[in-house]
Amino acid sequence: MSKFTRLMGAAGVTLMMAAGVAQAQSKTFSVWWFELPDTPQAKAWTKAVEEFKAKHPGVEVKFEQKTFDQLQKAGSMILNSDQAPDVLEYNKGNATAGLVASQGLLTPLDDVVKQRGWDKILPEANLQLSKYDETGIYGSGPIVGLPAHAEFVSVFYNEDMFKANNIKIPTSMEEFEAALEAFKKTGVTPLTVGAVDSNGQHLLYTLALTQADDTWVKNYQGLKAPLDTKPFLFTAQKIADWIKKGYISKDATGLKDIDVAGLFAAGKAPMLVAGTWNNGKFAAGIKNFQWNQFLFPTPQYSVGSTGNLFVVPKSAKNKEYAYDFIDILLSKENQNLQANYGGVAVAADPANITDPIGKRNVEMFKQIADKNGLGFYPDWPVPGYYELLNQADTGLFSGSITPEQFVERLKKAYDDEQSSR
Repeated sequence: MSKFTRLMGAAGVTLMMAAGVAQAQSKTFSVWWFELPDTPQAKAWTKAVEEFKAKHPGVEVKFEQKTFDQLQKAGSMILNSDQAPDVLEYNKGNATAGLVASQGLLTPLDDVVKQRGWDKILPEANLQLSKYDETGIYGSGPIVGLPAHAEFVSVFYNEDMFKANNIKIPTSMEEFEAALEAFKKTGVTPLTVGAVDSNGQHLLYTLALTQADDTWVKNYQGLKAPLDTKPFLFTAQKIADWIKKGYISKDATGLKDIDVAGLFAAGKAPMLVAGTWNNGKFAAGIKNFQWNQFLFPTPQYSVGSTGNLFVVPKSAKNKEYAYDFIDILLSKENQNLQANYGGVAVAADPANITDPIGKRNVEMFKQIADKNGLGFYPDWPVPGYYELLNQADTGLFSGSITPEQFVERLKKAYDDEQSSR
């Protein structure tokens, strides 16, 4: 072999090595979520991105902030394209994660869960919403996503307004309605409610759960029988009554979730029935009064669940990076961080939670979990139910449909889906 040939060979190897390094350095990892930046989850997940970058210095991380509505409406289309990220937050439940799982758009993770030891971090009870069968019903089948947080709906309340009017924290429906009446007599609208997004749905389902037993919840969420409308009729009648009495403002039909959260944070309303995803916003933004939370007085069930899932699309280009990122999310350090930002972490060490809001929410979630009280969400059973519920809510709050008509709309869509299973 000539010297020239040897030199060219060496140069070729060098070029190939350089190309290999360049290729490795050009690798990208894409992650999406829709939690707003001021939420405890997003703050902790942003730290997780920083840790991922430190552990993978040759990888470019592409984060995209999405909205719940974007993925609610176009999730199947996105996941069924070459534009899907490597890992993303996706809404759990039959109508969302279950739907795309049944379409074969998510990566089954059972083997990875065992290899990475995630089953040692998350007990079986925290994985029931991670599993979907071939029809998209939760509770059995392969694991298609992992929760990194929990969430529930409670009543946020203005402590100063309660104390000023000598109103105690309600522990029954009768006491709750007495509090509504007491505030109304002072000239204040007691509840701020928005029918445009999910807030109205959460109030409606909270009221329905006051009338629900274990059989009803399992039948409803699992599409096991035609819809028993009694809890929803009670709810619709109660809402109509509260609007008539002035407990809820008639402008609810034009308010979004962000609007009602803003009204509460501005001290305009003594109570807001809403989810723990508001904790970060309230902790950072409320300076002029003391606020707190209590669980709505239901016999057993509360609106809530383990959190949305981090799923790996079937078409993800860098699945190992996705698994590395989930590792960080489920680490004790990141879970404790989330709790100390005021979030409801699923695997935090209670002894290391110093934030009072995080501690309170972990304790409240434990109260719910200890009585098997997670009632999930009203839009889960049926694809498209989220939009239908919003339309029906708006009609109910505006008075353009009766409670009976409200229930008829829910039952027709539910029964059509249930009979097709």
